[in-house]
Amino acid sequence: MMELGRRIRLIRNEQKRTQDEIAIACGFTKSLLSKIESGKTMPAVATLMKIANALGVKVADLLEADSNNSTILIKADQYKDVSKWIKTNKGYSFFAFASERRDKIMQPYMFTAEKGEVKKRQFSHAGEEFIYVISGKMKYKVGGTEYELSPGDGVYFNSLEEHSVTPITNQVKYIAIFTENQNNSDAQQ
Repeated sequence: MMELGRRIRLIRNEQKRTQDEIAIACGFTKSLLSKIESGKTMPAVATLMKIANALGVKVADLLEADSNNSTILIKADQYKDVSKWIKTNKGYSFFAFASERRDKIMQPYMFTAEKGEVKKRQFSHAGEEFIYVISGKMKYKVGGTEYELSPGDGVYFNSLEEHSVTPITNQVKYIAIFTENQNNSDAQQ
C-alpha cells in the first residue's frame, strides 16, 4: 500500500502538480488523495483508474515501478499467493494481472468479495468493463438494472454507467477486465 502511494506522489511531483489539482480532476477530496499517497488507505480500482487518468498514466504505472512492453506470463501460483493481492477498505480484494505491462488498453483483475463486507457504493469511470464470475453468486447492478450472476455468467458494459457488486454467497470470485482511457486529454475532464 505504501509503495502505491509513493508512486502516485512521485508521478504527481514529477509533473509539478498539486494534490488539490489531482483531487479536483478525479472528483474527490484532497484529503482522500493524501491518505492514498501516505499509504493510510487503499483506493478502489475505480479510484485508481481516475488517479491514473488524471496523471495521464496507466494503472499499471501506479501498481508496478518497473513496467515493460513484452509478453507477460501469469502462472497460477502468482495469483494464489495472497501476499500479491491488494485488500481494499471497500470490502473486496483484487489481483492485477500483468500489472507490469505498460501501454495496455485493458487491465484484467481477479476480485474476491465477501458477503456483508462490501461497502454499498456505486462506481463510475471512463472505459468499458467485462465481468465474469468464477465462483459464488452476486448481484451486479449497472445503471438501473441489477443482474444476478452465477459461475460462468458475464456482463459487459460502459463503465461510465454507475455500477456496484453485492455478493449473494459468502464469497464471490470474479474476473473484471477494464479498458483504460487512451486519450490523455480526457484525464483533464
